[in-house]
Amino acid sequence: MEIRNVELVEVNADNWYECCTLEVSVDQQNFLEPNAFSIAHSKFETTLKPYAIYFEGKVVGFLMFNSILEELDGYWIYRIMVDKHYQGKGIGKAATQLMISEIAKIPNARKIIVGYHPNNLNAHNLYESLGFIDYGNRFGKEMAVIKTINEQVKSRT
Repeated sequence: MEIRNVELVEVNADNWYECCTLEVSVDQQNFLEPNAFSIAHSKFETTLKPYAIYFEGKVVGFLMFNSILEELDGYWIYRIMVDKHYQGKGIGKAATQLMISEIAKIPNARKIIVGYHPNNLNAHNLYESLGFIDYGNRFGKEMAVIKTINEQVKSRT
């Protein structure tokens, strides 16, 4: 999967360590656990799909989603992050679009859901720009926003 020099590659023996060394900016550190936690989580919950985000052939980010239906009858994005040195270049948006296309390939996929802290303005702006809508769903300290997968998205996959 590739958009504008951004590519998603499943986490594997060649890229897992690079994913673990990525860092977000200081103001984002309270919003995300280290990528190593997510990679370990995916080894015990095999429905979780972890991917390295590559930009021009270099690992610059990490994302993970669940491939089974969960709360709110949707497929949840568990993590998306871009290293602090590569933020602001549209990489996160391109990677999220690729992830949406990947989830849309799941036969019964109709909704994608992501939770994030309301103070995480970068996440808010990203998801809003991609058509995620806040219907007021809350899970603890996080808000959950929803994107409906329409037939146009499914036809591009």
